[in-house]
Amino acid sequence: MSAFNLFATSKYTIFALSIAVISSITTAHAGSTKNVDPKHSANEITTFAKQVEKYAAKQGARAFIIARMGRPKKDLPKGISFTHTAIAVYSNIELGNGKTARGYAIHNLYQNEGQLDTSSLVVDYPTDFFWGAEELKAGIIIPTKDLQHRLIEAIASGKNKAVHNSHYSVIANPFNDQFQNCTEHTLDIINASIYQTTDIARLKRNAKNHFQPQRVKTSPFKLMLGSAFMDDVTTKDHDGKVYTTTFTTIAKYLNKNQLMQSSVVFDQQGKAAKLI
Repeated sequence: MSAFNLFATSKYTIFALSIAVISSITTAHAGSTKNVDPKHSANEITTFAKQVEKYAAKQGARAFIIARMGRPKKDLPKGISFTHTAIAVYSNIELGNGKTARGYAIHNLYQNEGQLDTSSLVVDYPTDFFWGAEELKAGIIIPTKDLQHRLIEAIASGKNKAVHNSHYSVIANPFNDQFQNCTEHTLDIINASIYQTTDIARLKRNAKNHFQPQRVKTSPFKLMLGSAFMDDVTTKDHDGKVYTTTFTTIAKYLNKNQLMQSSVVFDQQGKAAKLI
């Protein structure tokens, strides 16, 4: 084989490896962008969104943690069931005709279009939230009444903005403030509500003492390649093994500390299966 052919083959192999690596890493939190093409009909999405709202309302939830699946289940790494997490709050919603109605407003951290290593806080509604979902399944964590009240107060008083870090990474380390993703932001709001503070250093210390994150089991070589090719993938905030926040680890955290009423996976058939 000539030197040119060897070089060309090597370039192709590295490129192919890079694409595979990027795919394997970004599946963990893919779906944290706002503008995504729908995978289902508008009617299916709207119907499902209303089912989720009705289920939450029937449980008496005035605030709850909500998650969606932005990738096929088979592509998600072990221990990760959802790709985007936010907080839903029962609110007065202004309609297109100027009237208001009661419903759930969803408080998200979304990656900025065209600059995926940065994020913004965006309020949308259940139909918007599930618009780009790969599967019409929802993760629903209903906190205790007291924590619901605290979450509502935290968002109303701007604590969610105070704990927002616009530097985005899909595998952000929940124990420091270098980067943040949607699920870590949700955890930060929860902890700001629990501890009644927006002192980031204190929130990170408390998280390290009480929260168990999810290990991202990807080789250092894959992470290196992912970091090289994707703006929103970095390991700069990790020292050794990579850990990040997931919807399920938040459920386990709240359950362990008796701050959760229930956690379920809600499907398109209207069935709610217990998460933990």
